[in-house]
Amino acid sequence: MALVSLRDITLAFGGPPIFNGINLQIEQGDRLCLMGRNGSGKSTLLRLIGGELPPESGDIQKQQGLKVAALTQDVPQELTGSVFDIVAAGMGNAAATLAEYHHISHGLSESYSDKLMARLELLQKELEENGGWTLHQEVERVLNRLDLDPDTEFTELSGGTKRRVLLARALISNPDILILDEPTNHLDIDTILWLEEFLAKNLRTVLFVTHDRAFARRLANRVAELDRGRIYAFPCGYDDFVERREALLEAEITRQALFDKKLAQEEAWVRQGIKARRTRNEGRVRALKKLREESRQRRERQGTAKIQLQIADRSGALVAEATDVAFAYADTPIIKNLSTTIMRGDRIGIIGSNGTGKTTLLRLLLGELEPQKGEIKLGTRREVIYFDQLREQLDINKSVQENVGEGNDTLIINGQPRHIIGYLQDFLFSPERARTPVNILSGGERNRLLLAKLFTRPSNILVMDEPTNDLDTETLDLLEDLLIDYPGTLLLVSHDRDFLNNVVSSTLVLKGDGSVQEFAGGYDDWLTQSLSEKGAPQAPTKAAPEKGRPVKEKIRKLSFNEQKELDSLPERISALEEEQKDLHEQLADPEFYKNAGSGVVTVNARLAELEKELESAFVRWDELESKNHT
Repeated sequence: MALVSLRDITLAFGGPPIFNGINLQIEQGDRLCLMGRNGSGKSTLLRLIGGELPPESGDIQKQQGLKVAALTQDVPQELTGSVFDIVAAGMGNAAATLAEYHHISHGLSESYSDKLMARLELLQKELEENGGWTLHQEVERVLNRLDLDPDTEFTELSGGTKRRVLLARALISNPDILILDEPTNHLDIDTILWLEEFLAKNLRTVLFVTHDRAFARRLANRVAELDRGRIYAFPCGYDDFVERREALLEAEITRQALFDKKLAQEEAWVRQGIKARRTRNEGRVRALKKLREESRQRRERQGTAKIQLQIADRSGALVAEATDVAFAYADTPIIKNLSTTIMRGDRIGIIGSNGTGKTTLLRLLLGELEPQKGEIKLGTRREVIYFDQLREQLDINKSVQENVGEGNDTLIINGQPRHIIGYLQDFLFSPERARTPVNILSGGERNRLLLAKLFTRPSNILVMDEPTNDLDTETLDLLEDLLIDYPGTLLLVSHDRDFLNNVVSSTLVLKGDGSVQEFAGGYDDWLTQSLSEKGAPQAPTKAAPEKGRPVKEKIRKLSFNEQKELDSLPERISALEEEQKDLHEQLADPEFYKNAGSGVVTVNARLAELEKELESAFVRWDELESKNHT
């Protein structure tokens, strides 16, 4: 018998049906990954299965005594108590004993009491008789691994830390089915690796929603997709699902094209002249009515976002140069002895455990923070867009339209006026949704809104701090393609391993002790180089990876003179750009024209020469760099 069976489930909330007669079974041993576009009903389905929400019609059958634990996206507002109390509550009947033992132990460490000591001894005996020590150790192990202070009051924590507390409670409860809604949000890469291993070893049946493709690939043995009120289950892993879904979508497009052609032919036939109507076949007319009804009820697949970036004029060749930079909060070193150079067009990933200083590093490289030691030299003509992971640039009390338009109905996008409603539709916000307040949007919608707001401005430096949280797979793929084609400079903080692998060309790794290491390539390349150099991955990864690929020793491809030329090119390009900037400023000065005479022609001729020299220098730089890394 299945652990859970859903039969003909319908739910609409007064609008178009979210679920239109769906059926699904969850068997013991299923690691079922639930996919679907933002707004397709993934979280709602998890709440139905978890018992938080009843269906409007249909039947949900569960195996008798089934124990379900869930991590939802929303944090319960009424939840209070210490972190230890909330996590231990997942243990059921042993929770009260564990919590009391923990608090008395903590109290005795501060001040001794005979009464408390006597009570502690009774609790110790109770825990010994009921196997409670194992449970206590398990709670402490999970708290430590998720970097949670057991004695902190839950209400004082940030939203992301509260989610980690709720994840810990769900993990230690040993349920028959564990339900996880975006469990990797607010986790760093090493904790995600540990979570993958924990789930694989300790829990047989998991139902989860995730945007993390590597996480889905590692865990899923079944995939189900919600699409336009229906659910389609695939008895395979994530990669096979992607291939099968593409084949189904292509078949659907073909079927709909044939259907539309047939409908058009029948509509043309029924509108023929009087003679044709006299001889028309009544059965054919009835068939036409059926085609019309089918067409009316057909729900089109939600369109793909049309995200565009506006590109500003090129920045200077140098974007930022750090020399022996150090920064600390109180006595805790965040960055120390950092020396690195970021050039125009670099695509840099930044990874590290939570709290190691990734956002601090970004702010230093952007000039928002002054280093306490060393120097950061910033380049010229920088037009920066900054995507912050907390989405603090959004006013949640204003509407979608107000956040993007800031009082204007028209935007200038790539030099052309666009009405704000049309622009927002490119980001999949309908006119009705554009007028709703931000505080009712889902996490994925808020991420899309922040992208829409930021991309109204042109940029040549794009800084993205965890942009992938809550995005559905289609939007994630689109953003990935957009960043791959972005001609400017990219600084990307992300815990999404696939995203890093596909987008960045080098990686800065924060080790947790203030040191920062630089590696060529993305996450997998860093992992490979760490294995090759040290025999095991270095921080931030605390859990051992499944495997690493051996790499061939890098062979030097440039001659001495070519290497010397390559080393000199950045300085030459910088000098040419500085001369170009001076000449532009000269031409912009009205005083120059009073006595310039033929000097205007000379300056313009030199500007034309500079453009050619710069173009030639960049081509040569690319040529030597490509040869150097072949």
